[in-house]
Amino acid sequence: MIIDRILTLLLCCVAVLLLGSVPGAAAETAKLDAANTAWILTASALVLFMTLPGLAMFYGGLVRSKNVLSVMMQCVVIACLSSVLWLACAYSLSFAEGGALVGDLSKAFLLGMGRDDLNGTLPESVFFLFQMTFAVITPALIIGAFPERMRFGTVVAFSGLWLLVVYAPVTHWVWGSGWLMQRSVMDFAGGLVVHATAGTSALVVAYLLGPRDGFPKELRPPHNPGMTMIGAGMLWMGWYGFNGGSALTADGAAGMAILVTHMSASVAGLVWMALEWIRFGRPSMVGTVTGVVAGLATVTPASGFIGPMGGVILGVSGAVVCFMAVDIVKHRWFIDDSLDVFAVHGVGGILGTLLVAFLAHPSLGGVGYGADGTMWGQFQTQLIGVASVMLWSAGASAVLMFALKATIGLRASHDDIDEGLDLTQHGERGYTL
Repeated sequence: MIIDRILTLLLCCVAVLLLGSVPGAAAETAKLDAANTAWILTASALVLFMTLPGLAMFYGGLVRSKNVLSVMMQCVVIACLSSVLWLACAYSLSFAEGGALVGDLSKAFLLGMGRDDLNGTLPESVFFLFQMTFAVITPALIIGAFPERMRFGTVVAFSGLWLLVVYAPVTHWVWGSGWLMQRSVMDFAGGLVVHATAGTSALVVAYLLGPRDGFPKELRPPHNPGMTMIGAGMLWMGWYGFNGGSALTADGAAGMAILVTHMSASVAGLVWMALEWIRFGRPSMVGTVTGVVAGLATVTPASGFIGPMGGVILGVSGAVVCFMAVDIVKHRWFIDDSLDVFAVHGVGGILGTLLVAFLAHPSLGGVGYGADGTMWGQFQTQLIGVASVMLWSAGASAVLMFALKATIGLRASHDDIDEGLDLTQHGERGYTL
């Protein structure tokens, strides 16, 4: 009996060792989830829709008619360029293992990726695609800092270099395996990765490039507010995929992220409208949709961590603070951030990144801070994240601008600017004269 039991025990040990040597046998292997995959494919389309045509129309309506095509052209080319760079190396720099600051090149060109390779419950190809649409819209946001005056070649060069030098490393810090992720920074859908990087860089670019002729008193109003409204509506719809898709699941987390996103946008639009009504005596279409975008930017980093009341609070605070920031940037700092990229996207994303430390509290319907987290400890982490991302974005953007100024130049000629960049840079007109 004793010998039989000993033999049985030995056989069990051998079986465990053999099973343990088979990948995935000792632990349940990850499985593809069809519902999650379908949702992230849909969310990818929604986020791309934000850039083309959403952002292109939003920005295009805000410039003069002689420059509308130049802005749209920049959006299209940045979408193409960012996609190619994402495949070549930016995805790998963002999400491959590497170190605390940047990923390695093990995923360059996705050469080792098979059709059945997974990232969580998603095909890695789908995860790649979804993250690529973020890499597309982020440098495109910066276009709003310099319309109507930067050379097209400089726009292309800056955007490509910026994606590699600023966006990819910060993505690795926050969403890859970088140092901010290790500190448990909270950025659900891009308050740091998208809005803080693009907004800060936009402010630096606008300052170094210099203002448009006649800034700030002699500038003409937007040539087509209706186009801007249509673009804003596309951005709003696309933001469902932007924030809801960042859950990477088709479940209650995605649903709540979309709900709080919508509430923040709605409240912010109303608050901005009221602020204009009080200050100027009447509300404007451009102002109201700018408020909507401010609410969307502000809720982005917090959308997966808060409840509906958190969305309302972020909508109110985002509209008020961004409304004030527009005036400060243009009329106190005298920086021609033409389409308010820093004041709306940068300030909104930074504000939401900081406030999530308070609004994630369970008493407000938030998800809390985990076993070892506290409100004030989380706020310190958020502050470190904001400061580091802003410093890196500003410094790297300044270096890129100085390098491009010394090589290919920054501004279009005075005659080209006066004639309009549609005709002088692209040989086309947006409207028949």
